[in-house]
Amino acid sequence: MPESLEPFDSLLVWIADFLGDHLYEGIFLAALLETIVPPIPTLAVFPTAGFLASQQGVTELGLIPMILLGAIGATIGTSAIYLIALKLGRVALLRYLKYVKVNEKKLERVEIWFEKYGDKAVFLGRMVPVMREMISVPAGLLKMKIPKFVLYTFAGSSVWSTGTILSGYYFGEAIGVTTSTITQLP
Repeated sequence: MPESLEPFDSLLVWIADFLGDHLYEGIFLAALLETIVPPIPTLAVFPTAGFLASQQGVTELGLIPMILLGAIGATIGTSAIYLIALKLGRVALLRYLKYVKVNEKKLERVEIWFEKYGDKAVFLGRMVPVMREMISVPAGLLKMKIPKFVLYTFAGSSVWSTGTILSGYYFGEAIGVTTSTITQLP
């Protein structure tokens, strides 16, 4: 890996390499970690995984486990954040959120969005970048029922996983480029 790459670029190259060898596990881990460590964007990882799947000859039916693993990983990760918010409360949570660059103003914006759309904000929020990572906090703080939270999170994450993975998959099929061609480029 060239030393001239920025740390974030290096992370994305490492993720692409990891996905090449561990497609299904990579999807799960990316979805899980995105919710806990936001710098890992599934918006970059999932389409890349879909693209690699198309290049590795994975059938459309073979994408179903990838989609489900993405949804399950996101559901587990966001459920942890939900439970932390539920147990700690707003004041204590704000003390910890400052370490991941979430201030009171950002939290208020997400809470307003949650209050405006109600429980369906969890479903819709799973499909909006940045909101994906944050929507669990007001759901926990405002004590959304756990079964409903898990159901809406899984459903929204399934839609997100499907759309992003399929976009990479069909892009890979449309351009007809193989990964061996890509790795040979200077």
